[in-house]
Amino acid sequence: MNKKIKLPFCVISLIFTVLLAGCGSDTNSPADYVNPFIGTDYHGHTFPGAALPAGMVQLSPDTDVQGWDWCSGYHYSDSSVMGFSHLHRSGMGAGDWGDILLMPATGELKIIPGSKNNPGEGYRSRFSHNEEEAEPGYYAVTLKDYDIRAELTVTPRTGFHRYTFPESGSSHIIIDLKHGIRDSCTNAMVRILNDREIEGFRTSIGFVKSHTVYFCAEFSKPFESYGTWKGRDIKKDSQEESGYNIGAFVNYNTSGDEEIMVKVGISYTSIDQARLNLREENPGWNFNRVKKEAGEKWNRELGRIKAEFITQNDGTWNQDRLVTFYSALYHSLLFPSIFGDSDGKYTGLDEEVHTAKGFTYHSDFSLWDTFRAEMPLLALIKPEIIKDAIRTMLSQYEQGGWLPTPQQFGNCYTNDMIGDHPAASITDAYMKGIRDFDAGKAYEAVRKNAMEKPVGHRSRGRVGLEYYKRFGYIPYDKERESVSRTLEYAYNDWCVAQLAKALGFTDDYKFFMDRSSCYKNLFDPSTGLARPKDSTGKWLDPFNPTFIGQGRERHYTEANAWQYTWFVPHDIDGLISLEGGPQKFIAKLDTLFTMSSEIQSTVSDVTGLIGQYAHGNEPSHHTIYLYDHAGAPWRTQELIRHVMDNLYHSGPDGLCGNEDMGQMSAWFVFSAMGFYPVTPGNNIFSIGSPVFDRITVSLDKKYYKADKFIIETRNNSKENKYIQSVILNGKPLEKPWFDHSEIVKGGTLIFEMGPKPKLW
Repeated sequence: MNKKIKLPFCVISLIFTVLLAGCGSDTNSPADYVNPFIGTDYHGHTFPGAALPAGMVQLSPDTDVQGWDWCSGYHYSDSSVMGFSHLHRSGMGAGDWGDILLMPATGELKIIPGSKNNPGEGYRSRFSHNEEEAEPGYYAVTLKDYDIRAELTVTPRTGFHRYTFPESGSSHIIIDLKHGIRDSCTNAMVRILNDREIEGFRTSIGFVKSHTVYFCAEFSKPFESYGTWKGRDIKKDSQEESGYNIGAFVNYNTSGDEEIMVKVGISYTSIDQARLNLREENPGWNFNRVKKEAGEKWNRELGRIKAEFITQNDGTWNQDRLVTFYSALYHSLLFPSIFGDSDGKYTGLDEEVHTAKGFTYHSDFSLWDTFRAEMPLLALIKPEIIKDAIRTMLSQYEQGGWLPTPQQFGNCYTNDMIGDHPAASITDAYMKGIRDFDAGKAYEAVRKNAMEKPVGHRSRGRVGLEYYKRFGYIPYDKERESVSRTLEYAYNDWCVAQLAKALGFTDDYKFFMDRSSCYKNLFDPSTGLARPKDSTGKWLDPFNPTFIGQGRERHYTEANAWQYTWFVPHDIDGLISLEGGPQKFIAKLDTLFTMSSEIQSTVSDVTGLIGQYAHGNEPSHHTIYLYDHAGAPWRTQELIRHVMDNLYHSGPDGLCGNEDMGQMSAWFVFSAMGFYPVTPGNNIFSIGSPVFDRITVSLDKKYYKADKFIIETRNNSKENKYIQSVILNGKPLEKPWFDHSEIVKGGTLIFEMGPKPKLW
């Protein structure tokens, strides 16, 4: 199999290859199945460029920097590219980054990017997807306007460019420091040190309130001339420039097929640290070696889960599942990303430079998304990174006074999204035996978030906490997203309670368990839905349960009443009771999945609809698995297969919603294995419907007792989606769920499948 994926023919060629080879003789490595273009079309917001697992650098093409579907800088619908920048986020619903853009060109020097409608007015170039390649750790494209082949690879903290030029007396490489994705550059500096080296920084304001990226770039060939620009003023022979709209350029005479390489070290600490990262990680000029090492690293990481089809029951379906699965695992391993330098230095939330000891400092905890499945997946297959993440969060608590809720990017707090989900991820890790962090400090931090709210800081602590404590819910006339905040805080309180119990804080355990029932205060018996209530105790009236509001009418977060009512993962039995018992609960769920998908005043995030269930957004992700807990697991099984078969596939539009830093993909990874963490913090995995004949999960013996866990699926096929029986370590599984401890002590989980539902 050709490892390089060339779209749009990738799926066809991959399927054809496997059909020729046969399942039993498949010798492909995990990275061979990864299609980095999945999610680059529709609303997936992924990027196709070169990156490593948890790497600081994501070196990727930018085709546009405006518009919601360009939050990653790239969309598959485009046919021209602005250049290659070093920082990107995968599947975000908010734009930022795109820092330190390089672009090779020939002919007249141009210092503006130009437009998609008129690429020739700037340095932008047209390209064809037929001349575009991507694989884990590598990206390449031909710039048609310049006849330049651009290739990209990475180390954790450096980007490596290889440009193959045509014969030209006017070849250039430009560095544009104004460029960024949906942000504003507030200050920058570029300095040409000699005929091979350029350094500088870029400070910007965007989704992240303010962040500075430092760089040091080295060139394989001496410049024949150089200069800078500011605004539209080109300054030949200038060696330094500063301001918000600046850049630099270097010029060459090139022979036909001449390669010029550029290495770029990145740091969030200083230029000197960027140079250190470059020299420590990428000291030579062997592009092929760095590319090979990146691929090997990806194969090691992706190989933590081995997915196999033993029988050739449906080659096309099998192939699509393999590509979708390993691409999902690839996306799940990209973040959280390294934020510290190669020597451990990092800039903390106090804006001081610190040195991480005993862990690697990370960033990009998009916890409103990732606490659900992404962080539990990493806890299973990469517990070391969960340790790093929690020790990072505790450092942030020490330096900034608060845990990063609900999201943290760069070295600042953000106030986007809701909830208090460090409590979920910290508790989940502790309960699973990942405990190489200061548990006492962790509890102090999550308790502070649950009990205190700083004045004037909506990006810290729990927004609306004073009302939650006073009323037992958040009134819609006091805070927007009141229902979602109330339900999520109730779950967060349950998480704090579990950690309190484990650490011996009995009184706190009782307090937070009692407060975790506050979700009941917004349950409306007349509708069977979670409904907004004001500070006088009156229900919102009129009430439209399919309405998704904006501004002060936004009572649910990127969702409506039908989608958010089910967010009671910590007390499923309690929710079943409120709905009138198992049968009425099942009937209510059935209505959710079969009613009209029409939504009033929708937002772009609400996609992937089955009835009112919205798989394209995170609040719905656990809902299908609730049938397991009400006595109808076959409904979970058929709906899981429906989602995997219809809302995920191996093409560029293969995601039905935002990737959201790995959560959308982690859902698929778990579900394809046959189980899902409905309630992070309680160690229970609910059973779904596995799609592979055999899964081998490699375990880290530093944290877990065994080195592997095996999942076998017998009589497996696309049609055989219903579970007939489950055997766990030689014993029949009596309920449609099992404990994390059963995985990490090793053994085998055996599913017997069939075409018709069967009672558990």
